[in-house]
Amino acid sequence: MSQDGRGGTRTAGSGGGAAARLLARIAVLAAVGSLVVLVLAIGDGGLVVLLAGLLGLVVCAAGVWWFLAHRGAVRLLGALVAVAAPVGVMVLYAHDGLWRTALLLVLCWALAVACARAALRRARPRRKTRSFPASRPRSAFLIMNPKSGGGKVGRFGLVDRAEALGARVTVLDPDAPADVAALAREAVADGADLLGVAGGDGTQALVAAVAAEHDLPFLVISAGTRNHFAMDLGLDRSDPSRCLDALTDGEELRIDLGDVGGRPFVNTVSFGVYADVVQRPEYRDDKAGTALTLMPDLLVGEGVRRLDARIDDTALTSQQALLISNNAYTSPDVLSGGGRRPSLDDGELGVLGIRVEGAAEAADLAVRGSQSTGLTVTTARRVEVTSTVTGDAGPDDTARGDSGTDASGTSGPGGAAGADVSGTDEIPVAVDGEALRMTTPVVCTLRPGALRVLVPRHRPGVVAPAPRVDWRRLFDLAFGRPVPSPRGQDG
Repeated sequence: MSQDGRGGTRTAGSGGGAAARLLARIAVLAAVGSLVVLVLAIGDGGLVVLLAGLLGLVVCAAGVWWFLAHRGAVRLLGALVAVAAPVGVMVLYAHDGLWRTALLLVLCWALAVACARAALRRARPRRKTRSFPASRPRSAFLIMNPKSGGGKVGRFGLVDRAEALGARVTVLDPDAPADVAALAREAVADGADLLGVAGGDGTQALVAAVAAEHDLPFLVISAGTRNHFAMDLGLDRSDPSRCLDALTDGEELRIDLGDVGGRPFVNTVSFGVYADVVQRPEYRDDKAGTALTLMPDLLVGEGVRRLDARIDDTALTSQQALLISNNAYTSPDVLSGGGRRPSLDDGELGVLGIRVEGAAEAADLAVRGSQSTGLTVTTARRVEVTSTVTGDAGPDDTARGDSGTDASGTSGPGGAAGADVSGTDEIPVAVDGEALRMTTPVVCTLRPGALRVLVPRHRPGVVAPAPRVDWRRLFDLAFGRPVPSPRGQDG
């Protein structure tokens, strides 16, 4: 019995089912083995191994918080604590002869988690974005940014290759900012039957919206810096020229397109700490330095900004950061640049909220992960975001510089960040990495299946993301019971 990954139960086929069940049993045995090792070693320091490891994790998390949320001597102390805590734990293990027990526990648990993920992946593969046959475009129009990704357009000869395949190419002038949406609309008026972009995800989204508006296929060329959108489409990010194979041997994906305040997005919309940081003009040249300089004011300073959101019918209050994604990521790793979206046509926004007010809450997040009260992970059809500022003006009100950008994606003049001339409240928003400001309430929605994406038939980046380990489902699999598959989850 099986379904498409959106609900019901699933039992794996004979070959895959046997392997999945075996892996599940190994995972259970390894988990039990780690408990046995701990119990047997209690008299020889097994309890010390466990408690010292947990204490080291808690102290390290507290040190990281002090490093991020403070300046001067407290920041230096936080850095020292964050480094000294794990080093101290390892020294303790070595000095007391506990390292063998610790190593055995780590190996048993690592084996349990690895086998659990493999078992759940085999037993219930995540539904991938559906593909459809596609005809070869006759009049493709491509926009290429020569500066994107450190000059990938020139390095990989994308213009010559695209023109050799019959496409019409417009290369942007780095010294004269262009309205890429207007260029795309002009191309449609001239008879283009495909639109494409070699550039960053922000530019991709603007042209994708025009393609969706005219129900035309859209081509993604992975010539940006990080290429998150291309990654989740399974495209080759190391060689963007391979994306052009879609023009001669392609298939079509029908995917969702996000909308935030009337502006399209293909990946994520960020509110709060990250959005505040990217507003600063110096961020582009010194990301880490700018973030560390601003972080104390954004986390615990006077006039900090807090976010309130209505996620469908559920209220979420006083968040430091919100990340809304076009379909859900498999894990909160997206915060550090990782994480994958296994499908882009589920019709739901991914929602990630963070609220960490002190060292104790940072430690709770480090120990409990997604179960922490400081982290909210859910999905929604509609998210409405508003903002409150405690005390006086927030940190972004003091020095915005001249890097403001309006909701249409064009550069605007600098000025106070808290309000526009009409007195309506504005908040910083990062849309696919682009720094914007939008009037509250900011509404995020999704247009299911609005975008037709033309991709190569052979895509090396299509992988099955590692599922979240759910031990209840794993026990069901190991002992022969049907494995439930709730909608929107992947194990």
